[in-house]
Amino acid sequence: MKKTSETIVFFGSGPVAAKSLTLLAQKFEVEGVVTKPRAAHHKGDVPVMRVAEKLRLPVLTATDKRSLDALFHTKPFTSSLGVLVDFGIIVSQTVIDYFPRGIVNSHFSLLPEWRGADPITFSILSGQKQTGVSLMLLSNGMDEGPLLAQSAFDIPHDATTPRLTDELIELSDQTLKAILPLWVEGDATAAPQDAVTIAPSAEPSYSRKLSKEDGTLVWTKSATVLEREIRAFVAWPKSRTVLNGLEVVITKAHIVAAQGAPGAHTIIGRNPAVFCGTDVLVIERLKPAGKQEMSGEAFLAGYKKLFLAN
Repeated sequence: MKKTSETIVFFGSGPVAAKSLTLLAQKFEVEGVVTKPRAAHHKGDVPVMRVAEKLRLPVLTATDKRSLDALFHTKPFTSSLGVLVDFGIIVSQTVIDYFPRGIVNSHFSLLPEWRGADPITFSILSGQKQTGVSLMLLSNGMDEGPLLAQSAFDIPHDATTPRLTDELIELSDQTLKAILPLWVEGDATAAPQDAVTIAPSAEPSYSRKLSKEDGTLVWTKSATVLEREIRAFVAWPKSRTVLNGLEVVITKAHIVAAQGAPGAHTIIGRNPAVFCGTDVLVIERLKPAGKQEMSGEAFLAGYKKLFLAN
């Protein structure tokens, strides 16, 4: 793939950023990468640093807004444009203004839908049929900047957060590669989100950071809601419950129309099942504490008596 002559500076810190950087570097000359430093006592992989090292790209680090400001006070780059994906640090107006063409943020929702920290998970939790990618110019407000482009994506009925994330990374890359050259040349314009969004509503909605407590299954909720939670939380915080004293993580389930006392156990089609506030959740795959993930049928082969105990 032929690269553009214009250089960019990439801002990103997480796994999504690492995959995005790998793809972007095929099209754009990356002058440098700004990311978070390796955390103290962290011995595992640092994805963005690994990718940057493989691509032989200069890396500069910042831990917070103040250190990022100090970094740019040294005037480290000459690029006219920054690109931000999955960065995790608030960027001041001073840093935004450092770039003549600003900083383009690829956000994984159809803004102003699901502004905030975890738009992909909340698109699954909400049960919506479509999401997408928004390219916006970074501003001081949280995901409030004007839009350069949006690309829609139909959410599969069985989508999990990891699978949907991978799809949106690809869509983001395609959109960035189409729009960034136009923006740099002055052939693309930005407009307020409420004026041009392709989302069903121009009213903002907000996601948030998840906590471990979000993964606790509450059986008074409907089976529809819990099945979405299992798909949305499959990577983290994981959907946890206790079945007659046995701690398990449920990784896949489906819904059957039936009524019973919420939390009561039954067996449907050789799989364990739990009645919910509405309908019943049939557990297809789960992981008992200290064991490997297994099918619902395999679980009953070893734990049927415990599962059905009063």
